[in-house]
Amino acid sequence: MRLTPRSFLWRTILMILLPLVFAQVIVANAFFGNHWSRVHNTLARTLSGEIATMMNFIDQNQTETTQQLARDIGINFSINKQLNRPKDNDNKALEAGVLASELSKRLKRPANIYIDRGKRLVFIDVPTKDEQIATFGTSLYRIYSTSTEVFIIWLLGSILIVSILISPFIIMHTRSIRRIARAANRFGRGLDAPGFVPSGSKEIREAATSMITMKERLDRYNRTRTDMLNAVSHDLKAPLTRMRLAVETNTASSEDIIRDIDRMTEMVNGYLAFARGETPEIEQTTELPPMLIRTARDAAPDKEIITVFPDSPTQFYARPMALARAFSNIIENAARYAKKQIKITEVDSEDCVEIIIEDDGIGIPDERKKDALRPFVRLDDARGTSTGGTGLGLSIAQTAIENHGGQIFLEDSELGGLKVRVVLPI
Repeated sequence: MRLTPRSFLWRTILMILLPLVFAQVIVANAFFGNHWSRVHNTLARTLSGEIATMMNFIDQNQTETTQQLARDIGINFSINKQLNRPKDNDNKALEAGVLASELSKRLKRPANIYIDRGKRLVFIDVPTKDEQIATFGTSLYRIYSTSTEVFIIWLLGSILIVSILISPFIIMHTRSIRRIARAANRFGRGLDAPGFVPSGSKEIREAATSMITMKERLDRYNRTRTDMLNAVSHDLKAPLTRMRLAVETNTASSEDIIRDIDRMTEMVNGYLAFARGETPEIEQTTELPPMLIRTARDAAPDKEIITVFPDSPTQFYARPMALARAFSNIIENAARYAKKQIKITEVDSEDCVEIIIEDDGIGIPDERKKDALRPFVRLDDARGTSTGGTGLGLSIAQTAIENHGGQIFLEDSELGGLKVRVVLPI
């Protein structure tokens, strides 16, 4: 038998209400139990003292004084020779137990207590010396405090009020989680979730936003894999067809075949580099300036390299090989199109490291910057002609940067060419 509920809604309600009930029970036992006992003892002592005083007057045959005193303190007093009472008294009842104990201490004679719960009255019968019965009648509230019931009602009422107040908020959180579950189910089947907007608390919105980002990355991953297959089919088909035709017509020259082979090798290496862009790697403490300087010297030996680095560069955990591959592609891209200069700048802040790589080429038009990050897209019309490449450099870099939780931006440089701004979280 399962005792805990399955749904988040009821589990949350129980998680809030059970500690509240437990705390209130402790308060009721520790505080109100002691308070209730002291109040009842005080009431019993007061009434028993008044009855003992009036019995002293009765024993001294001062009946009129006793009646006057009873009227003054709100007690109905009478003396009877015989009363028709039940055989069992209420001396051991919850309301009368303390009073019976106090009366036995103050009166050196038996006293019987009878309670009329319907009329909320209490009667105390005490035998007199002349074998009559003195009856004292008063309100039950003279010996029993009703604050107990009021306190219990308030305890239950507070639990009910808390339940009413928290239920709408829990329901809203539950709805937000259910929306995420439905959207995740659709995303998992390769569908979109139209109208899905992150809602709820900050943590739930962050989870929903992360899931949307994951969906976008998966879509881009599938898109790039499809584009890669199309590109492989298209790019390799042309040189293979040309080589086959040249061999069949016996017009092939070794230079042409080697040129086609080199081109195909370059394309295959690019595809393999793109496929390796998501290979797992252990994170290590990384400092970027040495990596950037080494990469720039290797990629652009004939260009002027300008570096602006902080005196104490920030060290952070990252996958150095993936970052080196990403920055190598960016710097090689800058070296391919730069005229004379390449500028590399690092700007450190409390929560991120920003790397800016600029060149003095002709840049990329604003309307083509988004396409430049897509795999297998060549922008030779914008950046120049006869530059080669497979259109994977910036796409590989973007994948590596995003796998580190960072972002890459393409902007216009003050040098006249392209500015690639990379933001990496620390």
